[in-house]
Amino acid sequence: MKDTLPLLRDTDFPAIRRDKLQTLQVNLGYLCNQQCLHCHVDASPRRTEIMDEQTVQTVIDFMLQQSITTLDLTGGAPEMNPSFRRLVETARRHGIHVIDRCNLTIVTEPGYAWLVDFLAQQQVEVIASMPCYLQDNVDAQRGKGVYDKSIQGLQRLNQAGFGRDPALPLNLVYNPQGLNLPPSQTLLQADYKRELKQRFDIDFNQLFTIANMPIKRFGSALLSRGEFDDYMQLLKSSHQVDNLSSVMCRTLISVDWRGYVYDCDFNQMLGLPAANQKRHLADLMHADLSGEPIVVMEHCYGCTAGQGSSCGGALA
Repeated sequence: MKDTLPLLRDTDFPAIRRDKLQTLQVNLGYLCNQQCLHCHVDASPRRTEIMDEQTVQTVIDFMLQQSITTLDLTGGAPEMNPSFRRLVETARRHGIHVIDRCNLTIVTEPGYAWLVDFLAQQQVEVIASMPCYLQDNVDAQRGKGVYDKSIQGLQRLNQAGFGRDPALPLNLVYNPQGLNLPPSQTLLQADYKRELKQRFDIDFNQLFTIANMPIKRFGSALLSRGEFDDYMQLLKSSHQVDNLSSVMCRTLISVDWRGYVYDCDFNQMLGLPAANQKRHLADLMHADLSGEPIVVMEHCYGCTAGQGSSCGGALA
């Protein structure tokens, strides 16, 4: 795999600093039942990195000590971590909002029949990958047969009340293909709602459009095709200053499977620790991170280009 990091270091991206910490985004491991072309984590069924029980306990201690309001669980497929249920139950017992970033197909895998009912019982917000409402586009980006399994997963979530019961939000995530920024989130959401309802009687709450980052698997593909410079030019020429006030890294920290801290999930994948210091979550139990400078490089333009992009979709 070709590394884009050396091409990202020299940057003129504006300096930004942290606000009050609200969200703890935790990567429970790179193990996944899928291997997607656009995945910036480079997750796959072959990955062995997974958060252990001791580190999970550190996550629990930190979120309670720091009065975290949202626990955002990601991977890989976060549900494949043996401590997933314990972490979710503990957070919900303390009134912490929990997000499960679900790839949908995990719902159909053997051994995960418990998952949908568990998420409903705990009133977890599900944010699910669904890069298109058309089969060809989904299978091209995520693998043959993924579309059908994703539809099955959505139907099972609907049957449990997700996307229909106000207490069980179901949001979808769109990633564009090729050298493109996401289209209007509002307009595309209307298309998704219409097509999925007409074709499969599927309901969901919101569609989040997220730009692909020029790092890891997607970045390597750009380099291989000689398209990296063109994509970076697209991101930089589409930069919107107003998006800087809403980027996710201002109120979020990202934690890797070993417990080390980063400004965002993308910086984690690039090995860029928060404050340029390799710090473990256990060392920050009582720390006030407000005001710390955020580590920025060229890929950060991916979050401010056009309508903006974050883990919660468009910024503008």
